Amino acid sequence: MVDRAQVLTVLGEQAEELLDLRADQIREELSFKDDLDVDSLALVELTMAVEDAFGIELPEDEVKDLRTIGAFVDVILGKANAAPSAAASPA
Repeated sequence: MVDRAQVLTVLGEQAEELLDLRADQIREELSFKDDLDVDSLALVELTMAVEDAFGIELPEDEVKDLRTIGAFVDVILGKANAAPSAAASPA
């Protein structure tokens, strides 16, 4: 079972690697666009990295309109914990 802390940790790691952000900037209440200046291409890259880390697929229509990190975490948790072989920890 994947929990919020695990998802936030992975998002922080990926944000550092892909988005030139510090992991401590990744907080659930922040907006991708307004607070972090993350554009749609960067969000696609982040989504792909998260999919790889958790072994899930996040359909574009479920991700494209997400505004906050918290909403993204909710979608990731829903998919990761619904997967038949939901891992205890990310890959």
